[in-house]
Amino acid sequence: MSKLDKTEVLSAFEAAYEAAHGKKPEITAKPGWYSIDGGKNMRLAEVAALTEELTSGSAVASETTQAPAKKAKTTKKAPKAAVKSVSFAVVKENEEGFKAEEQWIAELAAKDHDCRLPRGVV
Repeated sequence: MSKLDKTEVLSAFEAAYEAAHGKKPEITAKPGWYSIDGGKNMRLAEVAALTEELTSGSAVASETTQAPAKKAKTTKKAPKAAVKSVSFAVVKENEEGFKAEEQWIAELAAKDHDCRLPRGVV
């Protein structure tokens, strides 16, 4: 494996990026990692590979050079508890999901037999 020169790789990437996109990239350097235009962090070898892609012309609008899209937040809904007498209250799920304590209460209330809460809960 050959050693990569940081200044050579970054200057070659800037030139290739500017030729492909028409503007200079914003490169944020962290110890060992580089972020291009606020996107995913990558190592110097990945930046060199991205430079080769840009110079070959195959990746004009590469996903690694664009900011990543936010993922939709998915939450599991707890099963509805049957009506029965329990020594603890069942808390309904809010928009952000259950807290750890509320999750245990809902999970144990959904079971068909009487269960005890873990130590430290309520």
